[in-house]
Order: sequence, then structure tokens, then C-alpha cells
Amino acid sequence: MAKILIAEDERDIRDLVAFTLRFAGHEVFSATNGEEAVEMAPNVYPDLILMDVRMPRMTGYEACKAMKANPDLKDIPVVFLSAKGQENEIQQGLDAGAEEYLLKPFAPDQLTAHVKKILAKFGK
Repeated sequence: MAKILIAEDERDIRDLVAFTLRFAGHEVFSATNGEEAVEMAPNVYPDLILMDVRMPRMTGYEACKAMKANPDLKDIPVVFLSAKGQENEIQQGLDAGAEEYLLKPFAPDQLTAHVKKILAKFGK
């Protein structure tokens, strides 16, 4: 299936998302913050990046902007995972270059359905 990079600072959430996606057949790489995700992405070259918004060292918004500024990474879809669902937060994520904004909490089957839809949209 697809290579997916997850950037999430909360270990339990990161492990649950990784487990769910691996169970669905994807190859999963994990980063604990935005800065680590920006460093990992060129090496992993994922098909999709799932990223929390609020992380230490570099927010998801900052990490997304940094990746979108890199010609090698700019076409990789980014989906924000966040408990913050205010309209301005969602708009900020989309302005940073995200493809979608998925609100926590979400069910595992909801996550896999979103991932499948986005990967299909990008021909992966």
C-alpha cells in the first residue's frame, strides 16, 4: 500500500494511528514533532503525511509550510489531525497547504476511510 508519515507528539495517539494504518496494510513512519517530520520526509518520501497541529519544537502549520516550500515534498498531501475544530484553526491549516483537516477523536475506520480517499485522489 502507501508510505505514510505520522507526526504526533502524544505517544498513545501516535501508536494508535500507526497501528490502525499498519493494520490497513500501509508502511508507517513516525515523528514526535514537526521538526522531526520535516527532517524525515525527504528520506522517507511518503505518499501521505498525517500531522498534529500543536507539537513542540515546530507546530504542524510550520512543518507543513516548510515541506510545501521544498520542491521535492510540495506535492505530498498533508492532513492535519487536531482536536481544535474552530473555523479559523481549520482555515489556518488549509492556508498552510494541508489537503484536509480531520478532527480528533476519530474512529479507526473513519481514519482509514479518509486515508484511502485522499490516496485515491492523488493516484496512490
